[in-house]
Amino acid sequence: MESEDDMQDAYGGESDENFSNENEEEDEEISQNNEPDYGFDDYADDDINPSSRLPQSNYTILSEAEIRQRQDEAISTITNFLSVSNVESGILLRHFKWDVGKVNEEWFSDEDRVRRSVGLSSLRAENLRKPLGENLKCAICFEMYPVPTMKSSPGCGHYFCEACWRGYIHTAINDGPGCLTLRCADPACGSAIGEDMVLELVHEEDRQKYRRYLLRSYVEDNRKAKWCPAPGCEYAVELGFISGAGSYDVVCKCGHNFCWNCLEEAHRPVDCDTVARWILKNSAESENMNWILANSKPCPKCKRPIEKNQGCMHITCTPPCKFEFCWLCLGAWTDHGERTGGFYACNRYEAAKQEGVYDEADRRRDMAKNSLERYTHYYERWATNESSRAKAHLDLLQMQAVHIEKLSDKQCQPVSQLKFVTEAWLQIVECRRVLKWTYAYGYYLPDHEHAKRQFFEYLQGEAEAALERLHQCAEKDLQEFLDGDSWQNSFNDFRTKLAGLTSVTRTYFEKIVKALENGLQDVVQGQGTQVGQPSQLGQGSRRR
Repeated sequence: MESEDDMQDAYGGESDENFSNENEEEDEEISQNNEPDYGFDDYADDDINPSSRLPQSNYTILSEAEIRQRQDEAISTITNFLSVSNVESGILLRHFKWDVGKVNEEWFSDEDRVRRSVGLSSLRAENLRKPLGENLKCAICFEMYPVPTMKSSPGCGHYFCEACWRGYIHTAINDGPGCLTLRCADPACGSAIGEDMVLELVHEEDRQKYRRYLLRSYVEDNRKAKWCPAPGCEYAVELGFISGAGSYDVVCKCGHNFCWNCLEEAHRPVDCDTVARWILKNSAESENMNWILANSKPCPKCKRPIEKNQGCMHITCTPPCKFEFCWLCLGAWTDHGERTGGFYACNRYEAAKQEGVYDEADRRRDMAKNSLERYTHYYERWATNESSRAKAHLDLLQMQAVHIEKLSDKQCQPVSQLKFVTEAWLQIVECRRVLKWTYAYGYYLPDHEHAKRQFFEYLQGEAEAALERLHQCAEKDLQEFLDGDSWQNSFNDFRTKLAGLTSVTRTYFEKIVKALENGLQDVVQGQGTQVGQPSQLGQGSRRR
């Protein structure tokens, strides 16, 4: 499609003036019909992180203070339900990975078994205390101490001196989060050591480490919560659904947009397995070997790979080998000369090739070259769109920090009336991300599914054209209003055009995401080259 009118027709649009209203009505219909979200929600005014995201109700961003609050609430619940102390509630919850329902279920099923497994004694602590006037020998350092200066686990009565307890707990804390399930220092005893005893005995540095492990255990032991993988971020994301239902793309409060399932960057419309294969391929040595196989030949003597990028067929290997040979037939150069075709040809090679001597080697080299060229085609476009996305995100930040205020002064309009500019840049950033991952999708699309491949390439081409229109309008057309004075009417025309292109592009990319996640099920194999219009995408299939 060569014009904006053609692009509008593909979405059922009629004119520039109707873009905004029509798509607003369409969005209202979608909302009313409770159709699934495909990740192009409207963004809040202060949101600078475009994403194909879950509805906010499907995941919760938790700060460290909120995590501690949830831990306290869980402990309080167990304390009230089971009539145990807060320390014992904490031991139970850590053992059952902070699952309150699981604690209640197991406790009322078999309380004695649960007590044995977690190290909680049914005996009261006062029944295990030694007379205060006695002296006891510490079983670790074998020194005698008065009873008041010694400590024991509340459930067992094994006394050790405070110095030995402190060293025992210090070692456990330095060993890692396992200190949260610490047991009595007596090797034959399984009595649990509570949080209160740990915090009472250790120094401040160990106390901070223990509390950190305790905080992180709520997320790391919870199958529905994970830490944001962004460097330095201390937020956690808790999902509102069980694995296998819905999308996993989330946006943390720190601004990082990632997939909750695999913790890679957000990657709709491709699945996590495809992303893992693509990332592995980008970092694997296999492509280096393909390049060597496709663009070099081994020295016949030392087998070192040699690349020939110019010159004649006379090759001399590097020291210490220094073997001289013919590039074409790999024979010794002493057997070559004018009689074999000179420096730029080899009639021995031509004759051997006609006899089929080099067929297998050439076939392998051609296959490697074709494979490398195909991978390079998709990787370069994947990387280019990532660079464009990063640049667009920087432009978005610059727009919000500087240009919006400048545009507001020049046009004498409040910033709230210029929201359409920010929305356009948010859409550009998001569409660049989606378009980037369509190249990974295309790389793994089977070659024999010709109809699907043709349909995919058509959709991808139209998506690129639509995004380029939007990007050019938001970048170049807007610059005219930032650099010079213009009439109010022309700015209103620009507003209508940019808002319309934003809405059209959003709609088109929504349908592409839906179509690719459906596995291009709208394409019926065996019906030649017929492809559907963009407005029909995703209407006849369900997500797998």
